Amino acid sequence: MASVRVGDVAPDVSGAIAGGGQFKLADYLGRQVVVLFFYPSDGTLICTQEACAFRDAYADFVDAGAVVVGVSGDSEQSHREFAAAHDLPFVLVSDPKGAIREALGVPKTLGILPGRTTYVIDKQGIVQLVFNAPLAAKGHVREALQVVKRLAQAT
Repeated sequence: MASVRVGDVAPDVSGAIAGGGQFKLADYLGRQVVVLFFYPSDGTLICTQEACAFRDAYADFVDAGAVVVGVSGDSEQSHREFAAAHDLPFVLVSDPKGAIREALGVPKTLGILPGRTTYVIDKQGIVQLVFNAPLAAKGHVREALQVVKRLAQAT
């Protein structure tokens, strides 16, 4: 599995949204910057910290013209419960077979655990950030927001 890098065209991925419907990356092309963050599992300590950090900065992302999307292998039901428990305002996508992870080449942590990687994809579908840090929950938000703000200033 080849990892997507900065400057690559993001693959056209899609998946089921908790609460119904489909997330399709192509739906955002030409309209919004997409922050796509992959995390191992709903409800675990670092994943909860990361999701809540994205929640706390959500207005900043929206103000800069971005949509935030979280992706894990958990079920839609698990995502609904996780989102409700932590008042998450963004979309959570279920990727139980790992197809979205595989399409982007999200590396595994320690070679076995689902990885924690954040991508910022601009309006043209070009990857502007790949941030992989398994233990840096808040670092994902900080790095992504810097890139999103830079993209907003460029337009």
